[in-house]
Amino acid sequence: MITQEQLKETAERTEALHRYLDIDSKKIEIEEEELRTHVPDFWEHPKEAQAQMKKIKDLQAWIEGYAEVADAVEELTIAFEFVKEGEMDESELDALYASTIDKIERLELRNMLRREEDKLGVVLKINSGAGGTESQDWAQMLMRMYLRWCEAHGYKTSMANLLEGDEAGIKSCTINVEGDFAYGYLKSENGVHRLVRVSPYNAQGKRMTSFASVFVTPLVDDTIEVRVDPALLSWDTFRSGGAGGQNVNKVESGVRLRYQFTDPYTGEKEEILIENTETRDQPKNKENAMRQLRSILYDKELQHRMQEQAKIEAGKMKIEWGSQIRSYVFDDRRVKDHRTGHQTSDVGGVMDGDIDGFIKAYLMEFAATEQS
Repeated sequence: MITQEQLKETAERTEALHRYLDIDSKKIEIEEEELRTHVPDFWEHPKEAQAQMKKIKDLQAWIEGYAEVADAVEELTIAFEFVKEGEMDESELDALYASTIDKIERLELRNMLRREEDKLGVVLKINSGAGGTESQDWAQMLMRMYLRWCEAHGYKTSMANLLEGDEAGIKSCTINVEGDFAYGYLKSENGVHRLVRVSPYNAQGKRMTSFASVFVTPLVDDTIEVRVDPALLSWDTFRSGGAGGQNVNKVESGVRLRYQFTDPYTGEKEEILIENTETRDQPKNKENAMRQLRSILYDKELQHRMQEQAKIEAGKMKIEWGSQIRSYVFDDRRVKDHRTGHQTSDVGGVMDGDIDGFIKAYLMEFAATEQS
């Protein structure tokens, strides 16, 4: 059974959230923002109107999230008295406590996501490393892990591009993840993921090491302004589909975008290449490819800001993007994050998408550094 101290702690954490989230100010702000929607010509400017409605929805989400926590704590307090009077089982109280703590921790975590880009969706790209079939199989396992995580958290996913492996697995994939704070949570996954296992593709049953890279980019929406120079754009089209039969698309609906990018800070030049085969509609694929380009350009600006911040705050721990971040050792039943030290023996759960522990540990360690 939970103690009086534990009950007191839930109340204190809830009160702290009320202060950090500035709930009273948000309620006043919602009233002010809703007044702006009452003007007669509000919907005559659809883009601005949608942005205004989203702003109100975001504010409401914070208030509703806090209300859910406050209600859970109140219910827990009442249940605690019921148990003392013998009108409720201790096991029911403990289950209610666990549920309340989960709600508090989720809101506390979300409160850490204060950067402008945190609230956006994600472009998640997975590339298999060297090693042929083994690493391609590993890339597909990671793809499944992230799709399962997105499904469990109610995020909408779409496969922008998928390049299958020669024998098994995938060489690469690009997944668009849409939903509030998807980038804020999944930015923890950016880097190289290492697998150690007895390979099913090795006849001698040897222990093999494979690598796959995960690139996480904010998925920009209409509220984010990104400049794209049309003169630097070029397009190719191609037929998309599988190896044959009904999977072959006889129309050139697949698009390949090339953008000649020059870094405004370093002067370095590079060609950004994006392929999109998401739909059978070429104009739609072009639209999706442009959205990915805007996301990449936005991310480059973010990386520059982070590098500048790291120079200023040289004494603080720097987050290394693109480095090896996590090891998955199957026969030792261990998954360990090298940045935070967080680890678990539930390898099966992790591969089924249960990566919340790793995300939480990352945010607990790095979110304050990012925001200051």
